[in-house]
Amino acid sequence: MYNFRDVTLLITHYNRSSSLERLLKTFKDLNCVFDDIVVSDDGSKPEHIQALQALTNTYKFRLITTPKNKGLGNNINKGQEAVTTPYTLYVQEDFVPTALFPDKFVKAVDIMNRESKWDIIRFYAYGPYSYMKPYDKDFSEMYIKPWFTKTAKIYVYSDHPHLRRSNFLTKFGKYAEGIKGDRTEYRMCIAFIQQHGQGLFYNKYKELFLQKNSEDEPTTMTRSSLSRTKNPFISVIRQVYRQVRYNFDIHFMR
Repeated sequence: MYNFRDVTLLITHYNRSSSLERLLKTFKDLNCVFDDIVVSDDGSKPEHIQALQALTNTYKFRLITTPKNKGLGNNINKGQEAVTTPYTLYVQEDFVPTALFPDKFVKAVDIMNRESKWDIIRFYAYGPYSYMKPYDKDFSEMYIKPWFTKTAKIYVYSDHPHLRRSNFLTKFGKYAEGIKGDRTEYRMCIAFIQQHGQGLFYNKYKELFLQKNSEDEPTTMTRSSLSRTKNPFISVIRQVYRQVRYNFDIHFMR
């Protein structure tokens, strides 16, 4: 049994109750017990709310709801504000922990307990972070300087599964509300850099969590066609624009 007494599992949810059940069941099968579980729902359809209410009987989580969809920022804010433990494990409902997760998470919590400088420990990403230096065999320290040229440097923070201190909103501010999800994440990335956030990155970043989207419950995140284009000319222009824009935002965005 892995008893994480100072950790709240915070899950954001929107119209994917089957995915949520899969996530909760997997943690249970891995013998992971948290001090608290908070599920923050973003105005899901009635059938999903009914399913969530039924799941509370099995998995004993606190369900935080809203009468209408208010977007990613509001969903994370109201969920995080409900957390009372020192640490938060943040996971979106379409992820699943692997059998390797519990032991590595024990280590991550221990690092947080021993070293107060860390604000976040990241467990998943689509690719490695741009700038890192070794911390130990499992983790690397992320770092950033304004003149670094790789624009992915901005994502020293990410909404993918991570452990963070529960005073996160106090230090970095609330998530931006009323805008698209990718812009919400971007603005938090900027705030994290501006406030000199420090974090570790799990080296084998696709080893501890899997992201699974079914045909019945597909992802609800959409991105513009320009952000996915393979046109080399447009890609170069976007790269230059990002370099200028990101550095401007880091210094001047409020």
